[in-house]
Amino acid sequence: MTPFDKTLGLTVGPLQYWWPRAAVMDFYAEVADSAAGRVVLGEVVCSRRNDFGLDDWLALARDLRAAGKSVVLATQPLVMSEAELRTLRRVAEQDEFAVEAGDAAALQVLARAFAARPARQPFVIGQHVNVYNRAALIEHASFGAGHWVAPMELGLDAVARINPPADRVTGHSGPITTEVFAFGRMPLAFSARCFTARHHQLSKDACDFRCRDDADGLLLSSGDHQPFLVLNGVQTQSAALHCLLGDAAALRAAGVDSVRLSPCSQDFVRALQLFDEVLNHGAAAEAARAEMAALRLPGTLVNGFAHRQPGMEAPTP
Repeated sequence: MTPFDKTLGLTVGPLQYWWPRAAVMDFYAEVADSAAGRVVLGEVVCSRRNDFGLDDWLALARDLRAAGKSVVLATQPLVMSEAELRTLRRVAEQDEFAVEAGDAAALQVLARAFAARPARQPFVIGQHVNVYNRAALIEHASFGAGHWVAPMELGLDAVARINPPADRVTGHSGPITTEVFAFGRMPLAFSARCFTARHHQLSKDACDFRCRDDADGLLLSSGDHQPFLVLNGVQTQSAALHCLLGDAAALRAAGVDSVRLSPCSQDFVRALQLFDEVLNHGAAAEAARAEMAALRLPGTLVNGFAHRQPGMEAPTP
């Protein structure tokens, strides 16, 4: 039995890096045996990373579902070609698994599909969709949304005002549930230009797939040699890892139903386990955070955005 009134769900966010196919399969085999309840699958950065097509993601989704996981298929936050738009439509229009909308184009397709068949599964509002107030969440709920991933830079107090636990926004299938980004490098921006290719003095269309060389992205340092940003193809990330391991009380007070953990190449499953132990089973947050800091993670731990501070602010004891 959990010592808390409400268990916080654990979601494994979409893989943001290009790992070898065998490494991806091994990773999700570990996730299948983990405490995660929901897994988000799909290519969310660059369509040139084509080791996995939609049929491959669907097969993996079925395996994870058989292992007891709830699976969501994600669409890209930045759609730049007709081919990418066709893929988006294929993902959004299938109804075997729920879909996470990465951008407005996906919202349009999903809203149309929901209007044509209201009995289909509610969709997820992705963290890159601009929902910054209650009116926006109400509007998206009317399109067929059932779950909201808050924009990463929103403070927990703002999340509480948009979808408070005592006055939930209601959609077609009931109250909208809330998820926040709680662990991993923060995806900050997307661009039509591939910065990894540019770093290697290559064009985007002849990039030699150099992002495969960086399992956790390509680290950039500031002028005074401090880790600053990470290049990941067309995506720019924080160098530090957002970590809300010590914020269980604030998460519950904000009405958060689940937290999202973004995959990294080493010790991710242990990080996931630490979140479960602290958030749902009463383990001491300070000791768990000390262990987390000692893991083979690709950056230091921060949590500023959750508390209306600069994103690079480190958690306080």
